[in-house]
Amino acid sequence: MHRIFTTAVKDVYPHYVTKVERKGRSKAELDEVITWLTGFDDAELQQHLDDGTTFLDFFDAADLNPNTALITGSACGVKVQEVEDPLMQKIRYLDKLVDELAKGRAMEKVLRS
Repeated sequence: MHRIFTTAVKDVYPHYVTKVERKGRSKAELDEVITWLTGFDDAELQQHLDDGTTFLDFFDAADLNPNTALITGSACGVKVQEVEDPLMQKIRYLDKLVDELAKGRAMEKVLRS
C-alpha cells in the first residue's frame, strides 16, 4: 500500500491551497474543484478535513463525477489515464485538477463543462 493512501487529506490540503493561491487562484476555487470531483458539499469536505480522513477513506466516501474520464494528461509526471491502481488514479485526478487550476486554466475547462 502506497504511503499516500494512509495520509490524511488535511495534511496535503494546505499545500494545495498554497499552490493555487501562489498562482492567483482562491481557496474557494480549489474547494469548487474538489467538490466537483468528489461530490462532497462544502460542509462534507470540511468535515473530512476536520476528521483527518485518509485519502483511502476520503475517496471511498466520494461519489466521483461521471466526467472524470475526461481528465487526461500528466500529474506528477504520470499520465492519469494510465494509472492502474483505482485509488491512485483518483488521487492523480485531484492532483491534475489542482495543477490546471494553479496554471490559470479557465474554471469551465478545469471542471470539464
